[in-house]
Amino acid sequence: MATHNTAQAPLTPAVLHILLALSSGERHGYGIMKQVRADSQGKVKMGPGTLYGSLARMMEAGLIRESGRRVDPEMDDERRIYYELTRAGRAALEAELRRYRAVVALAEGRPAHGH
Repeated sequence: MATHNTAQAPLTPAVLHILLALSSGERHGYGIMKQVRADSQGKVKMGPGTLYGSLARMMEAGLIRESGRRVDPEMDDERRIYYELTRAGRAALEAELRRYRAVVALAEGRPAHGH
């Protein structure tokens, strides 16, 4: 039941950025933080507390899942937990992007007032 509501409710900025970071492929926590920083041109800085708290809630809500532990050759030979979007996560991201597009279309459709 929780997953159905999650897809309808607006997402928090942290959850939206994590879903966007995972939309192009699975990543581990540090990789998500790096991608969020890149996606936002450095405007969104997500610390480990925010990231891992959000990841735990997102897993509970069925938006993401662990996709296994693997070595990240770019960083070191330590095994890291990778995360990926679920079908519900992809649906929630698409719903949120539609919501943003509707807001932008509304704003662009309004005549600009000079006062």
